[in-house]
Amino acid sequence: MTLKPGNYTPRSTNGTSLTGGKGMGYVHAEIELTNEDDVGQNYLGLLPENKIRRITTRAMVDTGAWDLVINEEVQQRLNLRVVGRQTVKLANETLLEVEVVGPVAIRFEDRRIIMTAVVLPGTSEVLLGAYPLEGLDAFVDPKQQKLLLNPNTANNTTAYIRQVSLSI
Repeated sequence: MTLKPGNYTPRSTNGTSLTGGKGMGYVHAEIELTNEDDVGQNYLGLLPENKIRRITTRAMVDTGAWDLVINEEVQQRLNLRVVGRQTVKLANETLLEVEVVGPVAIRFEDRRIIMTAVVLPGTSEVLLGAYPLEGLDAFVDPKQQKLLLNPNTANNTTAYIRQVSLSI
């Protein structure tokens, strides 16, 4: 997993980007994050709709990362429970043990996926990695520097499941 450390500051580059410019382009997307446990409590009639914890945030899209990465503030605001721990590798090759929290629903435009998130202490950005992108059926358009939804699956995203036979 590649993550951006909290003290990282972008630098300009003399290389070329896919967009034809001289700098590396960053893609950001407006997403909504929701505590899915709250949604379940609401379904059971134990929590009113207006008490479901959700936030809208600007996320950096990083196809080189695997997961949804949040900071401690987002975890606290959504009150996401710790479901495990995981070792991650930062962009500078540092290994770090972090908490995994969830379940959290990610909504981008009209698509939604439920998953866990990695909590990276000290980071300022939410990072949207490859797993949530695949679940949302979204992709990066490097020319427009935008996150787009697959138009071929509008209102009907396709999940690819390999058939498995079980023997008991």
